[in-house]
Amino acid sequence: MAPSDRRGRLELLLERHGVAIAAGEPLAILLDRLAAPDAPTAVHDPAEAERVHIADSLAGLEVEELRNAAVIGDVGAGAGLPGLVLAAVLPATRVALVESAGRKCEFLRSAADAMRLTNVEVVWSRAEEWRGGLDACDIVCARALASLPVLCEYAAPLLRMGGVLVAWKGAVDDEEAGDAAAAAAHLGLAVEPVRAVVPFPGSERRTLHVVRKIASTPAGYPRRAGMATKRPLSAKNCAESAPTSANQARSGQIRRARR
Repeated sequence: MAPSDRRGRLELLLERHGVAIAAGEPLAILLDRLAAPDAPTAVHDPAEAERVHIADSLAGLEVEELRNAAVIGDVGAGAGLPGLVLAAVLPATRVALVESAGRKCEFLRSAADAMRLTNVEVVWSRAEEWRGGLDACDIVCARALASLPVLCEYAAPLLRMGGVLVAWKGAVDDEEAGDAAAAAAHLGLAVEPVRAVVPFPGSERRTLHVVRKIASTPAGYPRRAGMATKRPLSAKNCAESAPTSANQARSGQIRRARR
């Protein structure tokens, strides 16, 4: 595809989402970076990457809170999708790209510099260990990273009150959805209606899962690194822990009454 054709297609895509077409230039640079053989993605062809990476990332703009966010944390940022894309189209928003792999962080820094993005911070850290992000994010986003219960656990400590997790997902089965609802309730979050999106013609079963922070994150979270995936929250273990939590709360009330 000729560069002029690519730029024209990107501008049409940006117009569709109601954002400035000036973002087409940095997005074209990102496509060039993703085309490199050593880029941390399985999709290197620019025409295909425009669809499955750029268009899919822009679908998140259908969540109004994301458009208006002051701070976005992209956990498991990988190749910067959606984080670099969102930073390009939301220049007034600070975007933290949180990634635990050093090589991917190097790619993110290089791409952000090439795109001339001044609103990006690359954070070399696991999501659970990002202390600078605690209670700091209006949006936590994740794409192709983990199951919904795990994402809820990553997001809850990072979100400000009222902030939302936006998770790009394909089809989610009933078990994962049920575990996510239980994990959310346990963590002070509330699951909102799933939003079906069609980021590009022919895309199937693409959804945005939105989970809002409505209460303080309980003590003990974030758990130590790796626990969210090794022992994920579920409908079963959240139900088993509920009596213990209630007993602890009652014990605390009794101790305070005795003072």
